[in-house]
Amino acid sequence: MRLLAFSAIAMLAILNACNNKGTDTAGRTVFFDTAGIDNSVKTADNFFDYANGKWMRNTEIPADQSGWGSFYTLSDENQKNIRSILEAAAANPGAKGSLEQKLGDYYASGMDTLAIEKLGATPLQPMLAKIDAVKDYKALMTLLAESNAEGEGGDLIDMYVGNDEMNSSINIAVFSQAGLTLPEKSYYTKTDSATVAVRTAMLAYAKKLFELTGTDAAAAEKMASSIVALETEIAKSHRTPVELRDPIKNYNKIAVADLEKKTPNINWQEYFSKINVKVDSVNVSQPDYYIALSKLLPMQPVEAWKAKVKFDYIAGNAGLLSPDFVKAAFEYNKVFSGRKVDRERWKKMVGRVNNDAGELLGQLYVKKYFPENAKKRMDELVNNLQKAFEVRIKNLDWMSDSTKQMALKKLSTFLKKIGYPDKWKSYDDVSIDRNNFFGNAKSFARHNLQEQLAKIGKPVDRTEWLMSPPTVNAYYNPVNNEIVFPAGILQFPFFDANADDAINYGAIGMVIGHEITHGFDDQGSQYDELGNLKNWWTKEDGEKFKAKTGVVVKQYNAFTVLDSLHVNGELTLGENLADIGGLAIAYDAFKLTKQGQGTEKIDGFTPDQRFFLGFAQVWRLKQREESIRLLIATDPHSPEIHRVNGPLMNFEPFYAAFGIKEGDKMYLKPEERAKIW
Repeated sequence: MRLLAFSAIAMLAILNACNNKGTDTAGRTVFFDTAGIDNSVKTADNFFDYANGKWMRNTEIPADQSGWGSFYTLSDENQKNIRSILEAAAANPGAKGSLEQKLGDYYASGMDTLAIEKLGATPLQPMLAKIDAVKDYKALMTLLAESNAEGEGGDLIDMYVGNDEMNSSINIAVFSQAGLTLPEKSYYTKTDSATVAVRTAMLAYAKKLFELTGTDAAAAEKMASSIVALETEIAKSHRTPVELRDPIKNYNKIAVADLEKKTPNINWQEYFSKINVKVDSVNVSQPDYYIALSKLLPMQPVEAWKAKVKFDYIAGNAGLLSPDFVKAAFEYNKVFSGRKVDRERWKKMVGRVNNDAGELLGQLYVKKYFPENAKKRMDELVNNLQKAFEVRIKNLDWMSDSTKQMALKKLSTFLKKIGYPDKWKSYDDVSIDRNNFFGNAKSFARHNLQEQLAKIGKPVDRTEWLMSPPTVNAYYNPVNNEIVFPAGILQFPFFDANADDAINYGAIGMVIGHEITHGFDDQGSQYDELGNLKNWWTKEDGEKFKAKTGVVVKQYNAFTVLDSLHVNGELTLGENLADIGGLAIAYDAFKLTKQGQGTEKIDGFTPDQRFFLGFAQVWRLKQREESIRLLIATDPHSPEIHRVNGPLMNFEPFYAAFGIKEGDKMYLKPEERAKIW
């Protein structure tokens, strides 16, 4: 499920992760990698390269990965931990309907590659036959509504259920732009060689999938070409990644009756009837897309629409099918990831189980890998960071007292979630058969859909989590005004109860500060303490804030990767603000500790130096070029080198700790530095 303005610490496809050494933290004595430092690089020239240069040179990205660094190593170890849980459950599934049975049999069904290969494309045939029988676009939309009712995702209509942003205590159906295979609209029009290669790969992928389901080569090529042409038309209606960051622009509540008038060729009443939902109004986040879809439906040949829907369906289920489909999906996706070989089957199943049944898995996971003392220590850290940010707000010299009071009110009402939910979701309606992998996946899909649909028009359950406990990530959710830290990230190298405060505050402390700051970044600052999209700023303060964020946009626009590819300062603004604020808050909190107030060196570094080095090392990452290009185009986070150097260049205590002076590459003139929170 997506959530508008949802802000996470990282957006990587490896986020089902946890600790680096299992539960063996008591014996760990080394919390900082001195061997990874490159002393040939001056701290004043490039601090990221100084802290990580030797590690970067000596590290090879595994063939099945798009990059390698802290998040990846965590993921790698955690996948092994989860695998042990699932294999134990598969060996001893227990009583029918138990969580061990559902998890174990689901995992076992996905690992039975011989049975899956024997089936080939058979599981797809019923839906493909229905698509073949369609005579016009109206019948096609009816079929898609029926498909959506079964838990099949996206296609041409993309719906999720979330807080009504103008009335955050109530859930509403939200419709987002859809219909594209490529990551965002510019991929259909850019003419550089890398983008052309992506479109070529999509053509080859669609052609291959059609051939694997029985279409001859000539017809498959024609169908693939029609899909790219059709999606190129659809893309014209899409908003850019930067435009999608505007909460006001992307809130468009409308009565269903009025939506029918604006999009007459989409039968909304039938759609809601098929998914068995009664609703008077919805939020259409990007109305231009649905207006364009309504116009395109009768204008484009029905055969082109059928080809697209077929491709969407086959591609959406490729991971559930025989090796030929899996290989085709890998060959396509590697143009974005740069991976040399596909991941092992068990790794994919670990990820699938976590995605589909995260709170079933989470119950077994936290028992084995998340000690209660970690939750208590984390609660203490969060409270300390919250207090540090409170002081910063009170001391702001650019904000009026009236706006400060509203900011402090919002900060004091943060909902804090640590480790795992207080209550677990029920999966009683899910039936799992060890001999039916495709059916099992669909059972979870139907469950997850029905769970969503049941919320429409109902009060928001603020105890719900949007990430599973094993996930190595953290997030701020503006509509609930909550900061959430799953058990997965509360492990080394982000957190270790035995590490000194400099390391913990530089790593997990910055993560906490990052999420807190999201409540006050350019997006989060538009929501009040209750999670409502509501302006609580004076006009003058709002103008000052916008001017200050403009400094950050300008700074990050100047950063480059791959020689000439620039960071998009507007796309990454919220995450950059959270990085800059998170570092400052973490440092303030660190200075309240005994170590932070002392001068004792460890590994030859002062407490402050160790804090900044710990921060820099936890963000070390080596990435393939293909992955970097994708992230620059679509990811709201800056590349890791700039997530480190950018905040440091704006932070005076860093200058003092390492003697940064005018003329150094890490130096910014005081008037050029971002000074916001």
